[in-house]
Amino acid sequence: MGITFIPPGSRVRNSIYGAMKVLVAWWCASTFRVEVRGRENIPGQGPVIIAPKHQYWTDIPLIGYAFYNIQLNYIAKRELFRFPLISHFLMALGGIPLDRSAPIKSLDSFKHLYSLLRQKQYVVIFPEGTYYRAMVGRGKSRLIRMILRFQEKEKVPGPFPFLPVGVIYGRKGLRKSVTITIGNPLYAAREIEAEELTRKIMSAIASLSGMASAEKGSAHN
Repeated sequence: MGITFIPPGSRVRNSIYGAMKVLVAWWCASTFRVEVRGRENIPGQGPVIIAPKHQYWTDIPLIGYAFYNIQLNYIAKRELFRFPLISHFLMALGGIPLDRSAPIKSLDSFKHLYSLLRQKQYVVIFPEGTYYRAMVGRGKSRLIRMILRFQEKEKVPGPFPFLPVGVIYGRKGLRKSVTITIGNPLYAAREIEAEELTRKIMSAIASLSGMASAEKGSAHN
């Protein structure tokens, strides 16, 4: 059975996303001291691929907070969507389930992703694929390759911007401080540039996060 996604801009999506946006803003303000830098680097129109550092589950709402006025769509691991009620809720918030170990099971998700790109939406991918807390892990290039392949096939007028985002957790007083820095957009015109683009993204994430990078060899698939 195929997945039924909730389209961006629909009444259901707008209502749930809008309510969560208010709750997330309250939660961020009460839990952290958040500073967002580099908002001027966000393109005024999509499609845009946002590629943040991944350390904790809190990265997800914090990225939503940093891009407060934009309705985001998140690529997330399929295991989070196992239960129907949770699955519908996550998809209402823009979640897109992806099975990295068996991409054939994610065909509906890829079709939805391509539809979002055609609609000039903002899509969040975590290129490390999992949590890395002490350093920046090697980036996974497979999804970036697929996006570049789609870009090339569609013959878009200009390459999609990939926005690296650094996240630094610290402590000031009783609350943790979080600095989110949105870097300059990175571009690639062809699918064969996927690994090089992935390396550039991971290098930028490492610099913006003030961390060492494991990205010394080829990017992982």
